[in-house]
Amino acid sequence: MPKKERAENNRTLTLKPKEIGPLKAKLITAANVKKAKDLVNKTINGDLIEMIKYIPDEFADLIIIDPPYNLTKNFNGIKFNSRSDNNYDEYLETWFPEVCKKLKPNGSLYMCGDWKCTSSLQRAIEKELTIINRITWQREKGRGAKSNWKNGMEDIWFAVKNPNNYYFNVDAVMMKRRVIAPYKVDGKPKDWDESEEGNFRLTYPSNFWDDISIPFWSMPENTDHPTQKSEKLYAKLVLASSKEGDVIFDPFLGSGTASVVAKKLNRKYCGIELNEEYCLWAEKRLEMADTDKTIQGYSDGVFWERNTLSLQQKLSTSSKKKSPKKNSTPSLFD
Repeated sequence: MPKKERAENNRTLTLKPKEIGPLKAKLITAANVKKAKDLVNKTINGDLIEMIKYIPDEFADLIIIDPPYNLTKNFNGIKFNSRSDNNYDEYLETWFPEVCKKLKPNGSLYMCGDWKCTSSLQRAIEKELTIINRITWQREKGRGAKSNWKNGMEDIWFAVKNPNNYYFNVDAVMMKRRVIAPYKVDGKPKDWDESEEGNFRLTYPSNFWDDISIPFWSMPENTDHPTQKSEKLYAKLVLASSKEGDVIFDPFLGSGTASVVAKKLNRKYCGIELNEEYCLWAEKRLEMADTDKTIQGYSDGVFWERNTLSLQQKLSTSSKKKSPKKNSTPSLFD
């Protein structure tokens, strides 16, 4: 395959030939998995059905799954073909029950899908866990369709083993939104903050998310993976449903977003991915997270709306001037 020509300011992750060997040495594979003493903070390169046997039961506090949707898609030479609903249900049965065994008794699981496969996901999850909610998030990118509605939404199913005992921290995923029509009581802002940079309100998150950007060429987290999820999307799941030090497991790791977000947010991680190049991308991103823990769209403990970069930069600068001793994590914002 000919090498892609990229624009000078394209920040999509690439691998240099000299990086491949050291990154490959970090992977857990079929050749060395039996000798591995610990699979925490590891990237496992291999087939899920085979490699999950080495993951201990009740291993993970949080499982995030982004499986192949019921679409024909080429994953770097590994092709997944769309199939009938019944056949897709059978495909899920080959691995999903086993993945659920890896969840701790008080753990949570999130599984991604689109409109075409979401009913199959619901059926599979209900056999093993208790569904708590369905999140729908808005894709701001996508091709139009002349004979159908443009597909602009995806789902994330939220489920737990024990509906009476699971962790959920809503305060960790508050959203900061601009106030368009500010309301005052006795001349003072009602549930919003007034500043020279604008008016903002902290709000509790709902199960509809319209603040997610799909990774693209100008974002340093971007890779050539065809269905990459954004760090901001997974950060919401990780912060809401795990504590620092918890183990996050992703059985379809792809380019590594779940592991990278876990590391940036001081969690442990483990992921399984069939494609070796994707595993190498994940390992390089994990190395980059050693020195850069920023998550685009998340800063100072809150998630921001899209297209508020200039306002956030002003607020961040203003906050630093007023509180010089306060540590603030700089970030890029969408």
